Amino acid sequence: MNSSLDDLQQLLADRSARRGRFTLSSGRESSLYIDARLTTMSPEGLALVGTLGLRALRESTWNVQSVGGLTMGADPVAYAIAYASVATGHLIRAFSVRKEAKTHGTGRLIEGPFVAGDRVAIVEDVITTGGSALRAISDVREGGGTVAGVLAVVDRNEGGSEAMETVGFPVIALTTSAGIIARMHAG
Repeated sequence: MNSSLDDLQQLLADRSARRGRFTLSSGRESSLYIDARLTTMSPEGLALVGTLGLRALRESTWNVQSVGGLTMGADPVAYAIAYASVATGHLIRAFSVRKEAKTHGTGRLIEGPFVAGDRVAIVEDVITTGGSALRAISDVREGGGTVAGVLAVVDRNEGGSEAMETVGFPVIALTTSAGIIARMHAG
């Protein structure tokens, strides 16, 4: 296994995963909560997510010009990948999809250098049911983007990836909740 993936899983286990009784944003109950932002917004997490996310996109056949998703979980993931792309000479731009359009200024729903016609990867910090990704997909398509697929830092393996694939969007996950749980038990 790649050492940077090992490092990401360990960071997620140490900083982001908690046992207890939780209600997820999907409304589901779970004994495991993964607040990936505690990892993706940290310096080490940004470096790992950027490197691993960019590598995963390069290994895919998606050939994207930009990455983004529903604010706020997707934001650090998109920014990390965009920053990591600078070293490659093939720049990938980041954008954020607001939960609702601004009521002032330009009234934009998609913020950042997203351009109609972009081929994009929707990014997620944690995918459970796929609801956030589906919303971002809809907004990006309405804004003129072509969605190549969904890149998640963590797949909880609770049907979200399958929901995306059922409607034609492949999913790449950097790790799974099982990988994080294994690190929790090892540490």
